Amino acid sequence: MLSTLYAVLFYIATILLIVGTGMKVLKYARTPAPLKIPVSPAPRTRAGVVQRMGREVTMFESLFKSNRWIWIFAILFHYGMLLVLLRHLRYFTQPVWWWVELIQPFGVYAGFVMVLGLLGLLARRIVVNRIRYISNPSDYLMLLLLIGIGVTGLSMKFLMPVDILMVKQFFLGLMRFQINELPMQPGVLIHLGLVAILMIIFPISKLMHAPGLFFAPSRTQVDNAREFRHMSAWASQLEDLPESIPTEEGK
Repeated sequence: MLSTLYAVLFYIATILLIVGTGMKVLKYARTPAPLKIPVSPAPRTRAGVVQRMGREVTMFESLFKSNRWIWIFAILFHYGMLLVLLRHLRYFTQPVWWWVELIQPFGVYAGFVMVLGLLGLLARRIVVNRIRYISNPSDYLMLLLLIGIGVTGLSMKFLMPVDILMVKQFFLGLMRFQINELPMQPGVLIHLGLVAILMIIFPISKLMHAPGLFFAPSRTQVDNAREFRHMSAWASQLEDLPESIPTEEGK
């Protein structure tokens, strides 16, 4: 009974995650940017924008420049979570890819790194007055949810071992629209329940900053306001521009 319930839960969570995230990304893509607002110093070419976004995505460059302590905790959390997610690919592949096998030992201890980073970010929201002032209950709940996922995952590895083969068969079965038995152990049930909740609320949470970063005008725009007049596609249709004033669309 519980196996069927969790199977339905994960089917619903996956649909909501994919559809909800896709709709949000489509909304971001269609939202006009009427102003030229790149954060200075900004690149003057599109190649420079690509390089800047690469540094922002991989090294959190702007956060590094603004606050080193928060940057450290953010790096620990994001890279720890990345290794944990890559390690979990073994539950969805048969045979397991060689590089997934290679990172298994690192992925285990990356869970500790991930939780450490989350605890640091949670402490920041509690201790720093100006951050606590602008924090909503959802900000705390999101961090607690992620910490819960990390802690329950580590507990299954070191405190309450579960039948990993049954867990893998359960998810491989879901990929083939088959419902196999799931281990009826509190650790795995709580862990998977928290993961499903995260998948469901992801499209309506602040975690959407992950894809949203790629649509932020302050990061993705070229600083060429002196060379071209910036006009959104919808705005350029409302007036006829003098030929002496070039626009980005007409260059």
